Amino acid sequence: MSNVTKGSDATSESVETVETEAGPARITWHPARKARLVLAVSHGAGGGIEARDLKALAAVLPTHGVTVARVEQPWRVAGKKLAPAPRTLDLGWRGIWPALAGPGLPVVSGGRSAGARVACRTATELGARAVLALGFPLHPPGKPEKSRAAELLGSGVPTLVVQGGNDPFGRPGEFPEGPYELVEVPYGDHGFAVPKRAEITQEEAVAVITDAVVEWTGSLG
Repeated sequence: MSNVTKGSDATSESVETVETEAGPARITWHPARKARLVLAVSHGAGGGIEARDLKALAAVLPTHGVTVARVEQPWRVAGKKLAPAPRTLDLGWRGIWPALAGPGLPVVSGGRSAGARVACRTATELGARAVLALGFPLHPPGKPEKSRAAELLGSGVPTLVVQGGNDPFGRPGEFPEGPYELVEVPYGDHGFAVPKRAEITQEEAVAVITDAVVEWTGSLG
């Protein structure tokens, strides 16, 4: 069951509340006029859909035939500060999926950080067309022995990783070889922020993300 509330510009954005077994979730839709894919992206454990990468994708991808759905997991909708266990995150994502598939288009399952892990864990089960992993947390900071590579390698579908060059949760050079593509955002941290001394601006860093995702989604059909 869902409840759709239109924003001030109903042609550009709408908000949908979706009931799941983990509680109500929320989808902010950014539709493409002639959509060929839906890109569903969720947030990490420490932030929301206002993250710079998610906002940028929502602004750019619809002009390239990709409807973007920014998804707020039930714990965020409920105002909680701490994310629940992975199995609860997966439960929420499963409950959201029918709404994401509602337009009848192939769905790319994605997210940043913890949201990327959820997308990888559930992609095959839910029938995702592909996975977009933004800032995949390969390991906790300073603990490379606690690798989560198996989740990434087990997605079972075409996967694009976009990773900051200075991400303490896993720098690009730490990632194992596998059946996925990886794009590095130079100087970027876990949230793709770049220091002022970097050789690229923050705007250029964000453009690396959006350009890579535009090209990659174009290859998906």
